[in-house]
Amino acid sequence: MTALQLKQLASFLIDNYRVSERRACMTVELRQNTFRYKRRRREDLPVRGRIKEIATTYIRYGQERIYKLLKREGWPDNHKRVRRIYREEGLNLRSKRPRRSKAAARRMGRPDPTEINECWAMDFVQDQLFDGKKFRAITIVDIFSRFCLAIEVKRSFKVIDVIEVM
Repeated sequence: MTALQLKQLASFLIDNYRVSERRACMTVELRQNTFRYKRRRREDLPVRGRIKEIATTYIRYGQERIYKLLKREGWPDNHKRVRRIYREEGLNLRSKRPRRSKAAARRMGRPDPTEINECWAMDFVQDQLFDGKKFRAITIVDIFSRFCLAIEVKRSFKVIDVIEVM
């Protein structure tokens, strides 16, 4: 049982059976200091609001940097409390786009072809034989009809070979 449950059980014994606090605590095996303990926790709302405000203003700031800003502003909270609030608010999940997709975000979408031979796709494929010798294949496909226009297989391709296939 948790200390809170033991405390409630001791309170129940005191109220209903009119036993002393000492005897109730001995019965449920709870120390009297634990029974008398009053939790003195400060209100989280002001610091919680300020942490959210900083996190929305400075998206790239993590909880450590927010803690340092709060310290400079004079907030009396320690790093453990800031970390707890930061996680409870779900601020550790970033809403910014990863760097690798910046170029993809500016790239324009490819228009769908409306007729045959309007747009082709080219791809290289590489594999190896049972004896370990590698070979490559270049494939050219019409996007509209999905028809394979050419497949060329060689051990290695030079630029002139690709031009000839095209």
